[in-house]
Amino acid sequence: MLRIASLALALTLAACSAGQSPEPAEPAQKLTVFTGGTIYTGIADLPTVDAVVVGEDGRIVGTAPPLSEDWDEAEIELVDLKGAYMYPGFTDAHAHLMGIGQRELTLNLEGTSSVAELVSKIEAEVQGKAPGVLIFGRGWIETGWPEGRMPMAADLDPITPDNPVILIRADGHAMVVNTATMEAVGITDETENPDGGAIERDADGHATGILIDNAMALVAPLRTKPDAAAKALALETGAKVYVSRGWTGVHNMSVGPDEAPIMLELAGEGKLPLRLWNAFDATEEGMALAAAQDYEAPTITNHAIKLYMDGALGSRGAQLIKPYSDRPDTSGLSLITNEDLADFMKRSDESGIQVAIHAIGDLANQRILDIYEAGGYPPEKRWRIEHTQILAPTDIARVGALGLIASMQPSHAIGDLHFAPSRLGIDRLAGAYAWKALIDDGAVVAGGSDAPVEVGSPLIEFYAAVARKDLKGFEGEGWHPEQKLTREQALALFTTSAAYAAFQEDDLGTIEAGKLADFTVFDIDLMTVPEAEILDAKTVMTVVGCKIVYEAGTAEGQ
Repeated sequence: MLRIASLALALTLAACSAGQSPEPAEPAQKLTVFTGGTIYTGIADLPTVDAVVVGEDGRIVGTAPPLSEDWDEAEIELVDLKGAYMYPGFTDAHAHLMGIGQRELTLNLEGTSSVAELVSKIEAEVQGKAPGVLIFGRGWIETGWPEGRMPMAADLDPITPDNPVILIRADGHAMVVNTATMEAVGITDETENPDGGAIERDADGHATGILIDNAMALVAPLRTKPDAAAKALALETGAKVYVSRGWTGVHNMSVGPDEAPIMLELAGEGKLPLRLWNAFDATEEGMALAAAQDYEAPTITNHAIKLYMDGALGSRGAQLIKPYSDRPDTSGLSLITNEDLADFMKRSDESGIQVAIHAIGDLANQRILDIYEAGGYPPEKRWRIEHTQILAPTDIARVGALGLIASMQPSHAIGDLHFAPSRLGIDRLAGAYAWKALIDDGAVVAGGSDAPVEVGSPLIEFYAAVARKDLKGFEGEGWHPEQKLTREQALALFTTSAAYAAFQEDDLGTIEAGKLADFTVFDIDLMTVPEAEILDAKTVMTVVGCKIVYEAGTAEGQ
């Protein structure tokens, strides 16, 4: 039998060879050993190991070379990987957990391939609904649709004359509503655009039913706000979906302060099996909660706020230095003034709050860089630009030099670049989705998905980072293949860089002694298979704090 003493010796020898100094396990401590597969540590000097040993506190005791399989079951609990591939836990550095759950629980319009198909789905949904009942859905995106346009009220009116309809675009920055909805809230052709929003109109000045950014708030009175029970169900549902995909953590964006006690209660009941780093809406209540770090738990961190500079590229809300190539009458929308942003930065600095700022267009990103630099804030703040999607080439080096973190979503590039050339023109694509250039210039790039805007799959995000092709393998003009990442760089996006972006690098990001036992296990070697095969991988196991929160083929994995 390989007893605890010999196991501890093996761990010590392995750790010494890797430059670690783990303390030998105490004889009374029950250990868990993960072995029987390929284990990627995320450490350059020791890229793979054969076993990981975890203590009862959920932290890694050490890693080891080949060990005897003649285990004493009284001393250890063996987790056999059965030839699978284990990685440090994948963290989605930008997602919306509530929205992910709501997507599963409401009309999901993902994958809709045309205006005609959208109309068919809504026609089916309205069947049996009483007049006046709201039809609500989310997830459509017109990229690649044969009609070459967004849906409009005129498409929906013939099938929904008596029911208001609200359908949110996948990016969450635009929606289409029908005439019944506009009449219910008083939107007419004469209604003025709100600050930071737009009511789209046709050539004759008639409202089309397309609402952009802050204009979407005009129809908010028609939606019943979810109560605490509905929010709890959405959060729990989103968490279940995410661990089934292999995510062990989420940087949860635009969180309502009222969600904080709900998340804490769910975590206490074992219904929120993810690690959450929450960025709250930048309201007075949200800022106070983040400053006090209220409602935290071992798996929940509440110490950040989220701001918005602009809208999205697809709906032409991203704020650009020069007008849109396909709509020279607009340069996008500003959702905050420079003065207000400077004030938020100053107040957050004084309160010790971490700041995350949504910015997609090159002007929106440039404004952040200018205001941050003028404020003289140090890199130790680890403030984040969420998306960092389009940069003026001269601004790329500034991100790393100022110490700002670029929180980016690789899947945006492989989807957006079907329409980005028309929005931006070929020349401006040189600074778009520039992960590699940012890393080369010293920036930390944390990887996320922005689900439910995107699917929310770690495999799609990893593939997009290394292939920079769409899911069918297509790459076109303006794709900038020089921005592809190596497998090691791609892994870092969702492990070490995500941990750094949340001040969690001492606990997460690599598999080594002293860190929390968060692991993602797939059936395919992401580091070596041909890039197209990455998308074929399946989640085998998701481990958070040494607890298996998802396992394929078990009750949890059904």
